Formats: sequence, structure tokens, C-alpha cells
Amino acid sequence: MRRQILLSVIATVFTTGGSAQATPFSLDSDDAIKQSASTLAWDMMQYYKGNLSGQTLGILPGPPPAGPYYWWEAGAMWATLIDYWAWTGDASYNDEVMQAMLWQVGPNDAYMPPNVTASLGNDDQGFWGMSAMTAAEMKFPNPPSDKPQWLALAQAVFNTQASPDRHDGSCGGGLRWQIPFANNGYNYKASIANGCFFNLGARLYRYTGNTTFSHWAENTWNWMEGVGFLDSATYAIYDGANVGDNCTDINKAEFSYNNGIFALGAAYMYNTTKDQVWADRVTKLVNYGLKTFFPGGIAVEITCEDEGTCTTDMITYKGFMHRWYSYITQLAPFTANTINPVLKTSAAAAVKQCTGGAYGRQCGFRWASGKYDGTTGAGQEMSVLAAVSSQLINVAGKAPVTADSGGISTGDPNAGSGADNFQNKTRPVTTADRVGASIVTLLLLAGAGVVFGSMVMKE
Repeated sequence: MRRQILLSVIATVFTTGGSAQATPFSLDSDDAIKQSASTLAWDMMQYYKGNLSGQTLGILPGPPPAGPYYWWEAGAMWATLIDYWAWTGDASYNDEVMQAMLWQVGPNDAYMPPNVTASLGNDDQGFWGMSAMTAAEMKFPNPPSDKPQWLALAQAVFNTQASPDRHDGSCGGGLRWQIPFANNGYNYKASIANGCFFNLGARLYRYTGNTTFSHWAENTWNWMEGVGFLDSATYAIYDGANVGDNCTDINKAEFSYNNGIFALGAAYMYNTTKDQVWADRVTKLVNYGLKTFFPGGIAVEITCEDEGTCTTDMITYKGFMHRWYSYITQLAPFTANTINPVLKTSAAAAVKQCTGGAYGRQCGFRWASGKYDGTTGAGQEMSVLAAVSSQLINVAGKAPVTADSGGISTGDPNAGSGADNFQNKTRPVTTADRVGASIVTLLLLAGAGVVFGSMVMKE
């Protein structure tokens, strides 16, 4: 994903007589949660222009400088709306979800549309693949029979990422951050890219029972530990490293979605295997994640939030944590008593600060502050929507299905065959490429003033 520095997303704070407006949202009952989620979903969709004349279907405005959002974020937004539909029963946006996710599949139905090649990372592709997997698992309405199906789309993404073209001997294996070798960031191996692959593999294994997927998931976990991106003692997950240093100079910035994506994948592996090894991994990741990213019981993006350096991308991570940790309580029920109270506290804090913007109810980013922070955007709304709607996960009674437990999506083991992995194509590097990977952390080394990021930034 592209990581651009958040320059200016300050909106006018809604005030009445000089005092802050009270939030219109409530978590006091299931009906109140549904109504709140409905409003949040509508507010989020006001940032989507793809269904307007002259705009591009399926994406949010961007990439910079055309708008603040990179291609991947819309993919994540559609998964948020699939969960919203599954948990609330509101199908208001299903047509937009269907249209968007089918429009962006690209040649060979592997979510690699040529128009995003200049900024295409394994994580970008992975988020769209995980959205398709969510559609299959939640029994989202199937596409028309002449269109690619949800399970096949997820398989296509996985198959292209499992290709030998994507895995090389540098750093002993693992996926690079970028896909085309000419892209800035190709020489960086990122935890989130490998996390998407691990997560998708674990879920495809549970859905299909095909052990090829579990082998890849296990190998990816082992590689993450072996290279030191996943600390086997503490269960911290670090951002990544450059292949030029054989991944020895690890960027130890921590982001919540790295913890969440591996914790969820481990929960899928546990749910399928019932292996105590995976149960222990889930427990350790969840315990670490709650302690680190929910201080005081409220989600905080610790690496950038207090410093005010979070990018547009980073603003979305809290919502992923809420959605993914909610799923974990279903897949690994022994975690529910630990996770649920924290997510409830965090969701309450999230809606409390939704008092700003033009509507007087738009959400900011700093939930723990207790007040609206003056920022608006699709990421802010998406994160709060995820926090609120996931409070209904147990009420809805919908757990991820498999092919043997009610799944309705058709797969294709050969999906993605013939897809161009862009490994042998060159192109000019554009200004839009010269941005960070998971991070643009803006961590300064003492005395050096070195800026770290998920890729080496230029200009």
C-alpha cells in the first residue's frame, strides 16, 4: 500500500454555541448499534465517487495527487461493507460492493489491473483477495454466472502470490513488498505482504480442506519467525527489512494490522486443525495485541498516533483490528472473554468522538482523546463503522462458512493461471511511487535524523 504523508485533512470542527456537539451514535442496544452503523456506512460512502459519471468504478479518489487514497483502501472498504451486511442485515450497499469488486479484477481475474501497476504491492493485491474471501465465507450473494466467483478470485490472488516469480532466495524466502521489480519498494520485504498471504492461505485451507494452502501458511509463519520479523519471544511483529542487508537491519516499527492479520490467520489455522500449537500462537498474539494496541482498552496506532504522523493508510488499521479480533472470538472461542470487553470499550470511545465535520457527526482518528480531532476521511469512517458493526457479530449468528458447512461460492484451483506477475516489465518510476510502504514511520534515529518506512523513500 502506498504510504503518503498526511499533509492536510483538517476539517471544520462542528460546534454549537462554542461547545462540542454530542455524538448521535449509541451502543446501548442492538437496534441502536444497527442504526448507528447504518448512519456511519452512509457517511463513509459519501467519500466514494466511483459510481458517478466520469469516475472509476470500485476505487476511492486517488491515488495522489488525484486524491488521498490508494487502490487497496477501497478493497478494504468493500470487505467492511460485506461484514456490515452480514452483521446488520442491511443490503443497501450490496450492489455497489458487487459492481466494484468485479470491475477491479483485472486480466485473469487476479486483482492486478494494469492501471495500478505503478503502485501494486503484494499487500494491495492481498487486501482485495481477502475481501473476496470474506464474500465467500459470509455467503455474500454470488456474482452472475458469467463472472468470476468469490472463492475463485481469492484462489487467483493466492496462486499468483505462491508463484516462484514472487518468492526468491533473498532473506531466505518471503514475499517482497512490491510486485513489479521496477517499482520503488521492490527491494523491501514487508510483514504485511506476507501477512496477507498467510491469512489468505489459512482461510483457503479452512474453506477447501486443501493442504497446499496450510503448507504455505505454515511455511510463511516459520519464515516470519526465522527472519525475525515475528519475535518468537515477545510476539511483536515488526514492519520489515531491505533485501540488500539480507533482512538483518529490521525496521522495528509496529503496526496494529500486522498483529491482527497474523492473529486472525492463526485463529483460522486453529479452528481447522484444533492444534494446541496454533491455540498458543493465537493466545500470545492476542495478549500482545490487546496490551500494545489497546492501551486503556481503546485502540491506538502506537507508532504514529501521538506524534501526529499517521498517514491516510494508517488511519484504517484500527477498524481492521476490530473486525479481525471479532472473527477471532468465533474461530477461537477461548479468546472471547478476553477480547470482547476490550472491543466494546474501544467501540464506545470511537463513537464518542464522532461529533465533527459538515454533518456534525463525522468521526476523527484519535479515539482515546475523548473528543473529535478535526480530521475527516473514508478511513476514519471505515474504522468506526467496523468497530460499531462488529459489536453485532454474535447477535447476527453468522460465522465464516466452509465448502462443507454451507458455502455457496464456486472455486477454481487453477484460478490466476497466466496472470502477468510483472516481474520482467520495466517502466518509469513516477512521483506516486515514491512513497513509503507500511509505514513512513518518521522515526528519527538519535543524532541521525533517519526516516524509516516500509520502503526506502525517494524525494
